[in-house]
Amino acid sequence: MRFLPLCILTILVSCASPPQQMTIIAHRGASGYLPEHTLESASMAHAFNPDFIEPDLVMTKDDVLVVLHDIHIDTTTNVAKVFPKKKRKDGRYYAIDFTLKQLKSLKVMERGNVKSGKAIYEDRFPRGRANFEVATFREFIELVEGLNKSRKMNIGIYPEMKSPSFHRQNKKDILKETWKVLNDYGYTSGKKKIFLQCFDSSALKEFKKRFNPKFPMIQLIGDNSWKESPDDYTKMLTPKGLKEVSSYAQGIGPWFPQLIQPVGRSYRITPLAKVAKSLGLKIHTYTLREDSLPEYVDSVKGLSVILAREGVDGVFTDFPDRIRE
Repeated sequence: MRFLPLCILTILVSCASPPQQMTIIAHRGASGYLPEHTLESASMAHAFNPDFIEPDLVMTKDDVLVVLHDIHIDTTTNVAKVFPKKKRKDGRYYAIDFTLKQLKSLKVMERGNVKSGKAIYEDRFPRGRANFEVATFREFIELVEGLNKSRKMNIGIYPEMKSPSFHRQNKKDILKETWKVLNDYGYTSGKKKIFLQCFDSSALKEFKKRFNPKFPMIQLIGDNSWKESPDDYTKMLTPKGLKEVSSYAQGIGPWFPQLIQPVGRSYRITPLAKVAKSLGLKIHTYTLREDSLPEYVDSVKGLSVILAREGVDGVFTDFPDRIRE
């Protein structure tokens, strides 16, 4: 690993130009400013001119794809107040137990702590204010494409299939439903701007086998403690693991500390980017947040400069207006 002292790091970042060629993905829309995954958040993101806007996908009881980050909905809606009896034995409320009509009756809010009810990011949009609702994947696509037409832009979509194994256990085929919607809107032709992402390697392999997509797929890489999928991400991050990824995906989406590890107020570069690039894999890392930065940098723009210098092709950010400003 390479180690950069703070003094050198400060000079490099302050003198560097913004990474104009870096792919900017609006993470859950403009989620640093408006409640994540709402159509309002996607609209604001579009106005910032990112390259892509990200919708996370889960399924409803009546088989509709909706745009939510989690399979459970109590962190971003008032479900406990509206449907107090619909929680499972673990005390959580799951999107898959609700029809679209029921989900549409909920109020979407800034993400909060389930136990305390307090916002995760206190300086963001006031929790519980205004009226936002759950959006469907079709509504999201039609919004982005409508704004592309009226604004004469070509901003792409970057959907993530959430927890395929959970959906399978609940007799839902999220792969089939995702393909169906993408096909209905012409994204399976390979002519529209799209990346498809997932944390579950078996799901991406199955998706490739079943549908032979003409668009690129990204293998997301998390930390094993998050339990995002049955995968062992420690093994996936090895040269052997990355070579396996290159057999079914066109890129990786690692957590940025897997690329640059903090060491006090400085950092070390890991071998990940170099190995991934040697295998021809694109690197789109997550998540750059202006209100949650490591000590070695003071802005998402500065962090993106460091990442670009190490060969990272794109970044997910809650603040898509800050990278190229």
